[in-house]
Amino acid sequence: MIKLLVIGNLGKDAILNNVNGKNVINFTVAHTEKYKDAQGVQKDRTVWVDCSYWTDRTGVVPYLKKGTQVYVEGNPDVRTYTTQDGRNGASLTLRVLSIQLIGTKGGEGASGNPASGNSGYTPQTPAYGGQPVVSSPNELTEPMDDLPF
Repeated sequence: MIKLLVIGNLGKDAILNNVNGKNVINFTVAHTEKYKDAQGVQKDRTVWVDCSYWTDRTGVVPYLKKGTQVYVEGNPDVRTYTTQDGRNGASLTLRVLSIQLIGTKGGEGASGNPASGNSGYTPQTPAYGGQPVVSSPNELTEPMDDLPF
């Protein structure tokens, strides 16, 4: 099995479709990586990943808005095609197994105002002012500062 992990921003709002009686959430994630070329010039390289999330958990759709930063993991597939002008092309697709909302691009819309592009999602910060607490059952639930090592 090959697993792909992607952290990036949604390129547009997610779309909920129903295919043969099953729900699928389609969205595109862009991951931009900064690098320096041979001359030392700072450049950006963006990889777009087309995602399909086959699930009955459709409550996440209102939060999957353009610019929202997400963490997705799943099984990748590269599809090749020929363009109308005869050139070869390829696209990276991902059959999503899990998704986590991280925030909005550049911290925009942190007010929780739906008109700000955040749709009411704000990353939780603990009241004690320390590191965020991980809420997964198999992960740490203590602040990072209180670790014994």
